[in-house]
Amino acid sequence: MEAVLTPESLAFVASLQREFGSRRDALLAARRARREEVARSGRLDFLTETAHVRDSEWTVAPAPADLVDRRVEMTGPTDRKMTINALNSGAQVWLADLEDASTPHWRNVIGGQVNLRDAIRRTISYTSPDGKTYELRTGERLPTIVLRPRGWHLDERHILVDDRPVVGALVDFGLYFFHNARALVDAGSGPYFYLPKTESHLEARLWDDVFTFAEQSLEVPLPHGTVRATVLIETIPAAFEMEEILYELRDHASGLNAGRWDYLFSIIKYFRDAGPEFVLPDRAAVPMTTPFMGAYAELLVQTCHKRGAHAIGGMSAFIPSRSDDEVNRRAFDQVRKDKEREAGQGFDGSWVAHPDLVPICREVFDGVLGERPNQLAVLREDVDVAAEDLLDLQSAAGAVTREGLRTNVEVGLLYLESWLGGTGAVAIHNLMEDAATAEICRSQIWQWVHNGSTLDDGTPVTADLVRELLAAEVTRLRSSDAVDAERLQVAARVFEQVALAAEFVEFLTLPAYDASGE
Repeated sequence: MEAVLTPESLAFVASLQREFGSRRDALLAARRARREEVARSGRLDFLTETAHVRDSEWTVAPAPADLVDRRVEMTGPTDRKMTINALNSGAQVWLADLEDASTPHWRNVIGGQVNLRDAIRRTISYTSPDGKTYELRTGERLPTIVLRPRGWHLDERHILVDDRPVVGALVDFGLYFFHNARALVDAGSGPYFYLPKTESHLEARLWDDVFTFAEQSLEVPLPHGTVRATVLIETIPAAFEMEEILYELRDHASGLNAGRWDYLFSIIKYFRDAGPEFVLPDRAAVPMTTPFMGAYAELLVQTCHKRGAHAIGGMSAFIPSRSDDEVNRRAFDQVRKDKEREAGQGFDGSWVAHPDLVPICREVFDGVLGERPNQLAVLREDVDVAAEDLLDLQSAAGAVTREGLRTNVEVGLLYLESWLGGTGAVAIHNLMEDAATAEICRSQIWQWVHNGSTLDDGTPVTADLVRELLAAEVTRLRSSDAVDAERLQVAARVFEQVALAAEFVEFLTLPAYDASGE
């Protein structure tokens, strides 16, 4: 911890907070105001005031050498074992996640920074409780590290500046940049980031100013544009500002990512009270082949390639099991289909959540790319997406079912129990669940209850029915050795709050953070 929380690094974080903290606050207020307007109108559209950006000729800066080929990106938290396994996975890129696949427990925040620092210097190793040793492979290229900090909405209570908690994103970015930017550049790479939960081009502009400030703040300043960012398009308002987001970051931009799970959550959150036409069926009934999701993915590819940026696909939730051949067969089949769809749409690469899925993703993209490192030349000029296409939620065929409701309760409860214990990525029924998928579970329930939805058997979805299912799940799970009984009770309380409160809770991680005692 002492190696990370030095007086110099903390002074750098403090300078970021003093320079940018108030702008973050104003942008969060702007988010709320915009959502209220959408709730009144039931409408989102492309911005008229930025039409000149969409209509003019410009491109983002060319990708640095180690971000030209991104056909396989491994994602995962930054615990010590996972860091080593991800860097040994054979992927082109490792998304080192301090956000949805992690939790803001202090040991994770600081432990992740220590592990990244050691990994960049190739000094990291780990010995498991059973004596197994994990070390980095030698003599071969390791994946390029791209760090995902927390979103703008979370504060870090353990670091105060002027008696106020520091913005969590600035802590994650600041500590990583301060300790590693120069070492990364000297090694032929650079400080690269994934930017989560972005809702507007003004938020992208804030990040661009943070990057420029940081580049100039080192004892020996870095050239402008050394920092690179890939923005996750995982909120519905951001889908209407993709070109503007790239434009604001154009000297620092490397691409956009189709963050499907948070995108679904954002749609539900944004239109939660806009009427029955915005109510989605069971999560399992809304795949990426649903027309409004397909429109989002194809618009992202078209936008990126028009502007010279990489388009990165998202993560299928299916994960393999090294002890069940049938689970493996299903996971491999589902992931292959997912990656074939993305490669066919023109994506330049995609995410996987397990090392055993790296070869499948690579095989699919190898088959499409051949000797090319990416598909930037695939301009997708055939794509013509209007606002109505992005908002055509009625194109999602399916129903709200009792099993879908029960699954949402079970997954949300199990995920929160794990999250409260400090684990942010959890395998549940051979699906990888993280904060984004848990958000879908609880927000769907809130929307179903508040819109008077009925199950396919005619049963109304009421708060009492949800509480009945929640109590049954708690009773069933209490006897399991896989959960902590005390944490389970806390998780049930938090889940009931975020799924049933009269006022929608913006992010479930906010009350979960309160309940964690951190």
